[in-house]
Amino acid sequence: MIGQPLTEVTPQHNPDDLLLVNRNWPISGEYVPADLRVTEIPGQVRKLRAEAAAAMEEMAAALRKETGKRLISVSGYRPYDKQSRIYARKLKKVGGVEALADEYVARPGTSEHQTGLTMDVGERGVEDNLGDAFGESVSGHWVRDNAWRFGFILRYQKGWEDVTGYEYEPWHLRYVGRAHAAYLHEHPMPLEEYLLLVREERLLRVLARRGMTQAEEPEETAEAAGTEEALPAIEDELPAMETVETDDDQGGEDAASLRDLRALRSA
Repeated sequence: MIGQPLTEVTPQHNPDDLLLVNRNWPISGEYVPADLRVTEIPGQVRKLRAEAAAAMEEMAAALRKETGKRLISVSGYRPYDKQSRIYARKLKKVGGVEALADEYVARPGTSEHQTGLTMDVGERGVEDNLGDAFGESVSGHWVRDNAWRFGFILRYQKGWEDVTGYEYEPWHLRYVGRAHAAYLHEHPMPLEEYLLLVREERLLRVLARRGMTQAEEPEETAEAAGTEEALPAIEDELPAMETVETDDDQGGEDAASLRDLRALRSA
């Protein structure tokens, strides 16, 4: 019915937009980003998608200039099979109790690390970067206050556990682009909730353009959501990245097509 603009109003499906991956919204085990590269910061598992990698490098340079500390990569891109092994180890460690394992480790297909847009970071010299120590470190405080400047959000914050499904993780950064990150810095909320606002906003725009409804202006929609600031304009949002390649028979088509977006999801 709406046709081509459908991808505009489904950013949660689109790897070049606000792709959503969580326990209730898995991604296919076949999905591998096409534009992965190794970031030029020290550490391990340093791959990210090209745009996120450049932003991470810029952020690491700014942190060192402003604090004298060095940001390191603890874990960037993580394929489906590696996530399977990590989950299996955690499950064994907690005596096979899935509820306990699920509190801290994503099941395969439900980890943001598979998107290539997420990195767990640390500070060189901090003993336990995947723990409270990083959150209390100089870099941890700086990242919390400044990551948005480079297009990153602190994905799992305190008080959001019921929405995100994860405990507080001050080291877990997700790239969403500068416009989205700036908005979420001013109006903190989980990505899941933000996507509801973005989808509504975009749908109203599409319908208004087609004369299908007397849609409100974006500013009015934002006010109805409890803020006076409009959501980022579509043209200001996450810039297009390379076409995503998948192993299915849709791989040769444009990643923005509805069929390719569906192919990203598990059956």
